[in-house]
Amino acid sequence: MLETSARLLRLLSLLQTRPAWTGAELAERLQVSPRTVRYDIGKLRGLGYPVHATPGVAGGYRLGAGAELPPLLLDDEEAVAVAVGLRTAGAVEGIEETSLRALAKLEQVLPDRLRRRVRALHAATVSLAPGGPAVPAETLTAVATACRDRHRLRFDYRTHDGSVRTRDVEPYRLVHTGRRWYLIGWDVERDDWRTFRVDRLALRTPGGPRFTPREAPPASMVPKGVDTALMRHRARVTVHAPASAIAPHLPESVLVESAGDRTCVVHAGGETPMRLALHILALDADFTVDGPPELLEALRTLSARAEVTALGTGEQHSQQGGTS
Repeated sequence: MLETSARLLRLLSLLQTRPAWTGAELAERLQVSPRTVRYDIGKLRGLGYPVHATPGVAGGYRLGAGAELPPLLLDDEEAVAVAVGLRTAGAVEGIEETSLRALAKLEQVLPDRLRRRVRALHAATVSLAPGGPAVPAETLTAVATACRDRHRLRFDYRTHDGSVRTRDVEPYRLVHTGRRWYLIGWDVERDDWRTFRVDRLALRTPGGPRFTPREAPPASMVPKGVDTALMRHRARVTVHAPASAIAPHLPESVLVESAGDRTCVVHAGGETPMRLALHILALDADFTVDGPPELLEALRTLSARAEVTALGTGEQHSQQGGTS
């Protein structure tokens, strides 16, 4: 019975990964006979899963949408992954409470061994405050649906300087860096691939027509460093330390290029000149930077504040030494 249940979970997982499977393909992946596949398909239908079959040589099976909610079937790793994902939800606006309610329901049906694993992981994990702006769930859903259905998106986009322009885009994929959500798409007006921060766009209704998908964009469209590159204030900082010593202390979204055995270049970014300056100072190494002017002014301000603080601390210690 346990072996049959595990096979049903595996079969269900396979049906969810592709639009259609042939019976021979499923039999090969499950290492069973086509007859056993047909038997298991019948079991899934009995549980409420609408598995549609197409007869003939080119026929096969596909999982359709059903009116009834069937019993929850997750293998061990899937159950733990879902529980952790629900607990750490925060990059999508307005779903925190919903995620906790769903997590409570899930934990009620988890077997004891999995419940202990999930609770141990939660007890040993500390979540930091979100590093970027949350995005409304309905916006993410609309963008994801357009990517799937190949419908153009029309939206008002707020750029780095605060100006707003209407864009017409063939959406390709959503990307989440851990800090922000991005949309990669073909900008019709600019006739080129572009990357957009989802928290800066406001969808227009209706959207655009369907489009024929283009050749996938180059891998460099979502490079390491996209989060920094799309910030309002950016700088190319020469750090007098090897890349191997600097990179481990920076988020993965920050691009670090080696410039020799003792030097590297950090592509830093910040929402304000002061935050950019603080990020650079946090590198804890000597550095050289030529601009922009706003960054240089922020660095001078921080330097002056540090000097005043140091002088004040020195005078206090001198006074204390004189009265002792």
